[in-house]
Amino acid sequence: MSFFRTIIRLSRACRGTYARRFRSRPSTSLGTNGGRCLLAFLLLLATLTTPAIAQQAQAPANPAAAATGQAAPAVPAAPAATTTNPAPAATPATGSATGTPGASEALSQALDDVAGNGKPLTLSLQILVVMGLLTILPSMVLMMTSFTRIIIVLSILRQALGLQQTPPNQVLIGLALFLSMFVMAPTFTQINDRAVAPYAADTIELETAIEISGQEFHKFMIKQTRQTDLKLFMDMAKAKPVAAPRDIPFSILLPAFVTSELKTAFQIGFMIFLPFLVIDLVVASTLMALGMMMLSPTIISMPFKLLLFVLVDGWALTMGSLAGSFVN
Repeated sequence: MSFFRTIIRLSRACRGTYARRFRSRPSTSLGTNGGRCLLAFLLLLATLTTPAIAQQAQAPANPAAAATGQAAPAVPAAPAATTTNPAPAATPATGSATGTPGASEALSQALDDVAGNGKPLTLSLQILVVMGLLTILPSMVLMMTSFTRIIIVLSILRQALGLQQTPPNQVLIGLALFLSMFVMAPTFTQINDRAVAPYAADTIELETAIEISGQEFHKFMIKQTRQTDLKLFMDMAKAKPVAAPRDIPFSILLPAFVTSELKTAFQIGFMIFLPFLVIDLVVASTLMALGMMMLSPTIISMPFKLLLFVLVDGWALTMGSLAGSFVN
């Protein structure tokens, strides 16, 4: 009650001061007495609210205890540890449902081997290793598989049809990638059976798994590489003659394989380009004979190219020929 009485007295004093001030001299300023009354009011308000704020800060953290005024129940102390060792927790199985290790187990085992002394790598180093592998993977896909030949042939086919952006690059790359997976399926199966699964089962070392994988890729590349290209790079490297094709080092086989793939891809592309080139010549000659020199022959020949490609089932023929070229 004393607080409210003090507030009422201060308000009356301020109101009387303001009235006398404005009656004696009307002005836009509040005056010295009015400012003093306002300052006294603010100081009184701060004095009264400070103890309440301090009490709120020291209040118990339990809302139920603060509402009822009772202390919070004490937390019982944890029982003393016994001398009996608890049974170890069951380790979750890391293999697949059939018990055959997969690529994930092999990758985990490889990361552990890289760390050395059986100590696993930290999370940051594991991310660094995986990102480093992901940067090397595109080069391996491009240079050591059938991807190079397939993507070049598909690009030449699009140019022969007169279509600049149809199918788009994403579609061509995806088509070449899946066709490469189809062609490389036997090689990948052998790598998984001979290298990945045994290494994940901890029956072979990391070096052995890498060596077996390299042997499988070596077999695939040596079958698709011309002897002339191999001889060219062996002469440039001044390498000694080898007793068997499997003894050719990767430093010679890789550039020879890429060169041979480029040559084969351009040969297939030339054969694909010929029928569409004939259509372009016929259309251009017809337009010249009719005097329509200002009309682009590409616009007229494109529907005929598409019609011919659809009638001969061009996509199936192209995909089958590309896949068959690696078998032969």
